[in-house]
Amino acid sequence: MKTLIQKLAAAAFGLLVMAAPAGADGLIMARMNQPFPEAMALLQSAISARGYTITRLQQVNENLARREYKSDMYRVVYFGKFDEVRRVTAAHPELIPFLPLNITIFAEGDQALLVSSHPRTLEDFFPDPALKPIFDHWEADIDAIMDELREGDGSGS
Repeated sequence: MKTLIQKLAAAAFGLLVMAAPAGADGLIMARMNQPFPEAMALLQSAISARGYTITRLQQVNENLARREYKSDMYRVVYFGKFDEVRRVTAAHPELIPFLPLNITIFAEGDQALLVSSHPRTLEDFFPDPALKPIFDHWEADIDAIMDELREGDGSGS
C-alpha cells in the first residue's frame, strides 16, 4: 500500500507531466509596465486586499545563477487563507503539494511579468464536485489580482 507521501508525490508529478503539453493554457499571466520593485509592491498589495496572507517570498536567484542567468529580480510569492487551506487539506490531503497558491514575478527589462498556474488545471486531477467552487474562487481571485495589476500600471496588456 502506498503511503500518503508517495500518493502526493505521484499526484504532483502527474500534474506537472500532464500539464506540460498545455503550455500557456494552464497559466494565468500578466505583464506590467512597472519596474520590478514597484510591481512586487503592487502584487503584494493586491493579494492582501483580497484577504490572503502572504506566507513566503521565495528567491530563486541561486538556482538561476548556477545556470548563468543573472537577475536578483525573480520571486515566487506564496499566499493563502489559513482557515481555507486547513479545511481544504483536511478533507483533501492530496492537495497539500499545490498549496498555498503562488504567483511568480520576474523582471524583463523595465517591465515585470507575473505567472500563476491556473486553478482550473487542478479540477482535471481532482474532479470531486465539492472542490469545484473552491477552484472557481481561487481562479476568480487570481484573475482579479492579475487584472488589477494590468490595469493599475496603465499598460492595459
